[in-house]
Amino acid sequence: TIYMGMVPELAIAMLACARIGAVHSIIFGGFSAHAIADRVDDARSKIILTCDGGWRRGSVVPLKDNVDAACEMTSHIEKVVMLRRCGNQVRLDADRDIDWHDLVAGQDDACECEHMESEDMLFLLYTSGSTGKPKGIVHTTGGYMVHTATTARYVFNLVPGRNQVYWCTADIGWVTGHSYIVYGLLPNRVPTLMYEGAPNFPEEDRFWDIVQRHKVTQFYT
Repeated sequence: TIYMGMVPELAIAMLACARIGAVHSIIFGGFSAHAIADRVDDARSKIILTCDGGWRRGSVVPLKDNVDAACEMTSHIEKVVMLRRCGNQVRLDADRDIDWHDLVAGQDDACECEHMESEDMLFLLYTSGSTGKPKGIVHTTGGYMVHTATTARYVFNLVPGRNQVYWCTADIGWVTGHSYIVYGLLPNRVPTLMYEGAPNFPEEDRFWDIVQRHKVTQFYT
């Protein structure tokens, strides 16, 4: 299970799971500890990747604290990997918690790609739970990859080498972010932008300021 802010390591974690054939289940960073525990129990996740906190409207969202509380509600979690992002105070469990940077330091640059069948599960993504118990939706490897790469290419007119910069403002915690920030974009070889924060902070023109500064040519919101 991945419960992080919109940082590059979130996309890195997704792709690392896909490369070794591990199913990932991403939870939107705005969800509560109870929501984490419900999804962990259903997926039987043993590992959670998280951050100490995430930035939102100039304040820190206490992601690690939420994970700690969720771990009190479920018995499935064996390890928590935490990325230091905001520098906020967190509680560390010496037997359970692992620092992201300590974990990746000294690792080999090469990782053999696991061979997967087209119908093997790539990820689980849960419904919001607004109308009842969250339901885990299975997405398989082959069809999902072809669908997202093709729709991204033709809907957004993505052409490699044309100096395009693409930005989808969604959060990766939702299927739009899975599809049109990560999995559908990378096969099209067009640079993509990620943003952590609100659309109207510190000012109402936040999105347009980002578009101008980074010369965004394809904007999806």
